[in-house]
Amino acid sequence: MGGFGCRMNEIRLLRAVVRAGPALVRALVCRRISSVAGFVVLLLAAAVSANAREARPLLRDFIGLNGHTVQFKPDLYQPVGRLVRDYHPVEWDLGARTAELPRFPFAKNGVDWSEVYGSWRDRGWTVDVSLMFESVKRTNWTDLETDARAYGRAFAREFGPSGRRRLVDSVEIGNEPGKWGDADYTRMFQAMAAGIRAGDPKLKIATCNVTTGKSGDYEKSVECVAEHPEWFDVLNVHSYAQLQGWPTWRRSFPEDPKLPHYLQDVEALCRWRDAHAPGKPVWITEFGYDSSTQMPEQSADFAKWVGVTDRQQAQWLVRSLLVFSALPVERAYLYFFNDEDQPRLHASSGLTRHFQPKPSFYALEHLQRVLGGLRFERVVTNEPGRLRVQEYRGEAGKIAWAVWSPTGEERHFTATLERTPGKLVAAERMPLTADERPPQSLPLQNADGGLGVEVDESPLYLVFEKR
Repeated sequence: MGGFGCRMNEIRLLRAVVRAGPALVRALVCRRISSVAGFVVLLLAAAVSANAREARPLLRDFIGLNGHTVQFKPDLYQPVGRLVRDYHPVEWDLGARTAELPRFPFAKNGVDWSEVYGSWRDRGWTVDVSLMFESVKRTNWTDLETDARAYGRAFAREFGPSGRRRLVDSVEIGNEPGKWGDADYTRMFQAMAAGIRAGDPKLKIATCNVTTGKSGDYEKSVECVAEHPEWFDVLNVHSYAQLQGWPTWRRSFPEDPKLPHYLQDVEALCRWRDAHAPGKPVWITEFGYDSSTQMPEQSADFAKWVGVTDRQQAQWLVRSLLVFSALPVERAYLYFFNDEDQPRLHASSGLTRHFQPKPSFYALEHLQRVLGGLRFERVVTNEPGRLRVQEYRGEAGKIAWAVWSPTGEERHFTATLERTPGKLVAAERMPLTADERPPQSLPLQNADGGLGVEVDESPLYLVFEKR
């Protein structure tokens, strides 16, 4: 009986490895496993771990863009991505009577969601919807659990990937519901998640913006959902390169070691995931930089606000995406699609200004064209304050290196790159305009593969053919 119990335990462990993946490897190797089945478990764990390391997304499946309901123009932004995230005000759907469901696809305010999300879908976008339940005040919910469950079920049945219209691939339960108490958020999350699962089990569920620390004004502690990982499929985090808070709201370049939270918060959530919810992807659903041509009004709340230049916005967005792609995250959605050139926080973050492309638009379009079909392979060089090189690989032996100075000082210098991975066939630097696309002259490559390149704060893409 004891032997049978051991074998059953190993079978259960095997199933757990299949479900959870690489995060169990450390636990497995610490166990003393003496049977053949146990040895198979270890082999399987190693295989799962190796596959997980290799399963990096293609960059075109990694880069996302934040849109907003009827304002987003799916045709205009096609060159920069295929993943779009929407801020969906639940208040539009439920109004003042949360117990009364809308007649989907129409919201109670008249918006036809089948037209909004259908137009995006028709143009090849994968749609993630942030269901902003916090747009309805906590005190205005008639019966929190009952109403949230019914709404989640109705939304999923109407728009989920196996629902009536098949327009939405994933939903987030809340955007930044920091004003809600932890207990109320947990109740809301559990109820709406249950409704979504009942309405369409194929519809992925993501958390709101979460943190591994305590809940704040714009984030909830991940501990709110920690005890029930079955409620969610994705962990969601917002991260901004905020060097200073009020009154300047100054931001810095992504690799700046002085930044207190930018990469650190993402890495902390990934570590939490590995320990508590192994196998669950992490999405960065907001990051970005404000760049305005206007000066702030001296009498306004943002009189001392400090933005970045259009050039810096382009450089730092692209470099953020490159650095994020080296982290164990599945997606990164940049904020925002468009702005009206307002000199204040979050009001000039667009890739377009008045729906006209900014330099960042062309930089992202170029990134997709050069690296979109490749996936992150490794960090080749990481010399803080001087040089960073990352390698990307695709089909048919295509290899590319992204080379840049990880600084914010307009640095420019010549670097020698050693042990390159093949024959150099193309070199292109990140452009800032539609016409700035001439190929760079190819640096001379010596017999050992080494080459000298001009490095600055705009990434240089070197494309190689495997020898």
